[in-house]
Amino acid sequence: MRTMPAPLEIYEQMCMLSTRMVEAARANDWDRLIALERAVGELRDSLLQVDDGKPESPQAAARRRELIRRILEDDAEVRRHTEPWMEKVRRFLSGGARKPSERNSQAGR
Repeated sequence: MRTMPAPLEIYEQMCMLSTRMVEAARANDWDRLIALERAVGELRDSLLQVDDGKPESPQAAARRRELIRRILEDDAEVRRHTEPWMEKVRRFLSGGARKPSERNSQAGR
């Protein structure tokens, strides 16, 4: 039977993946970014299963806080790269990405 990793090990893995997510976002590698995001989600779900509420050592608590801080910083960096792309997609899907000449010709109808 496979043993579940300790919560701190899961945070370590999540942090490693979040760093890779930043790299994928910088490279506009959306497929890779999505795959990494799914992997982080699976780790998050497993974290909910293994967190037994036992008190952790001060060193482990400090390390967990540092990892969470880094994950949040990486998340902010990913958003800096994905939000402009998402806004373009929103405009395209709403029809706002039409050429000005198309908009003017439709306005005269």
